[in-house]
Amino acid sequence: MLAIVGEDAVHRVEGLPGESAPVGLTLALGRLRTLGVTGLRLALPAPGHPLGLSGPPEFNARALDAEQAVVCYGASFGLVPEVYEAGPDGDAHVEVVWHVLPVREAPPADVPSLGEAERELAEALREATEVLTRLDVAGSGPVAEAAVDAYRARAERGREVLAPGYPPRAVRVLELAQRVGTLIVVATESGHGGAVSASEMGARREALRPVERTARRAQVAAYNSVVEERERGVR
Repeated sequence: MLAIVGEDAVHRVEGLPGESAPVGLTLALGRLRTLGVTGLRLALPAPGHPLGLSGPPEFNARALDAEQAVVCYGASFGLVPEVYEAGPDGDAHVEVVWHVLPVREAPPADVPSLGEAERELAEALREATEVLTRLDVAGSGPVAEAAVDAYRARAERGREVLAPGYPPRAVRVLELAQRVGTLIVVATESGHGGAVSASEMGARREALRPVERTARRAQVAAYNSVVEERERGVR
């Protein structure tokens, strides 16, 4: 539960079969289990890249708007979060409503295996470093170093990157994908590195686009690895 809620104040689930009003997250997860759900898959879609989605169009469109979704395994449901800020200025808190929608029973789009994800991450990181070095924007300055150090400190404080039971490779892949994501954020912030003109910043973003795509694919592969292994065992 903590992994889902984080520091958010309230999570509610709307549209659950048999419920006429939104319900709490704990009740919703229990109800989904009684409806046949045995696992949850993460989807992290982006424009032009429906990563982890399987349709139908209505669900895909809402997931793309949210840039994230959960697809149930064992029953044809999906959940899309809608995030709100509530409360007075200075004391605002985050509330999340998860909308339950029907999904198509089909393999999720473009999700690699853990082995593929690990290889792709290593290759993408090498290619991005070469390109950014040529552009004089490699994230090697003090700001980038501080960001990476901060990530490592967070990782050391809470090694529960994934819940117990995940394969070691999944933890390794997720940690590398998150580290790559941190570097992408630093490298694309205006004023960091050597690129200062609009054209240079555009070249930087273009160079990092496939790296960002690879990092998202790797995160989805890591989070979904337990469900994928279970599904392979059933076949």
